[in-house]
Amino acid sequence: MAAAKKRRIAIQRAYEEPGARDGYRVLVDRHWPRGRSRAVLRLDEWAREIAPEPALIHWYGHVPERWPTFRKRYLSWLAAPGRQARLRALLAAAGRRPITLVYGARTETENQAVVLREALQALDD
Repeated sequence: MAAAKKRRIAIQRAYEEPGARDGYRVLVDRHWPRGRSRAVLRLDEWAREIAPEPALIHWYGHVPERWPTFRKRYLSWLAAPGRQARLRALLAAAGRRPITLVYGARTETENQAVVLREALQALDD
């Protein structure tokens, strides 16, 4: 029997316009993105409780040299049973629709949405 096709989990900066193929849109920041309204973002959910803790974000400061350690610490934090349950609940809420993780950081390749996508893909069987 063939393995089930993995759902698409995309990441998108909050300052880009939502797309027709975004599916279930989730803001994954602890703070609301400046200058963006709920209507413009077209979110299905704001999952601030699985966004990195403020101390970790402050330490990271989007310093490229700290990215590997940030990624490792955040994945470890997400591995706690309660957070794993929350990630599973997010997947369940989306059903089989694609998911778009919306974030506010300036960098597109080294931010919490990249790590969250990794964690969600590991759970999405």
